[in-house]
Amino acid sequence: MILGVGIDVVHVRRIRHWLSIPGLVDRFFHPEEVATVLERGEGAPLSLAARFAAKEAFGKASGTGLTGIKLSDIQVINNYNGRPEIRLYGSALARLESIGGRKVHISLTHESDNAIAVAIIED
Repeated sequence: MILGVGIDVVHVRRIRHWLSIPGLVDRFFHPEEVATVLERGEGAPLSLAARFAAKEAFGKASGTGLTGIKLSDIQVINNYNGRPEIRLYGSALARLESIGGRKVHISLTHESDNAIAVAIIED
């Protein structure tokens, strides 16, 4: 059964600005996310924007937003086929469990200035 659906859009210029401030992205992203994405060079801001949108979409799908969730406790990865997946730790995992969720599906898309993500939480 679906427990929640969330969607979010992030403007890439916001992430480009964050990248210009030392240490700021570390507040919002899991360390492995940052390391993997920065390897993409010019594509890094677009990729980080999509991942940030996924974090926001997860918060919306959980029904309470991101209040009480440490953003770096949400990690967006690509599996062996390139499909995006979400890994939850600490506060984010606790939120999922508190609503009876067991699985989170995400979809990401981006083009030039915008990145969009959808999250679906299942029991």
